[in-house]
Amino acid sequence: MSVYLTIKEAAEFLSVPEATVEGLIRQKRIRAIFDGEQYLIFKDQFNTHLRQLEKYKELVEEYLSEPIPEDLDVKDED
Repeated sequence: MSVYLTIKEAAEFLSVPEATVEGLIRQKRIRAIFDGEQYLIFKDQFNTHLRQLEKYKELVEEYLSEPIPEDLDVKDED
């Protein structure tokens, strides 16, 4: 079992096109090394990236599911 993923393997795991993974590498959101033929993604770093994405998604969902507070019918005393 390798400690690296190819772009194809990462794309299959994420169910996204290979171009999406390549874009994440170019944006330096996923670190990869180039072995002269292909980019290789370190599995531990990839898993860390996935955990961060999941945590971010949970935070966004939590924020979006909060009810909007009622307006405080504040009246000007003047």
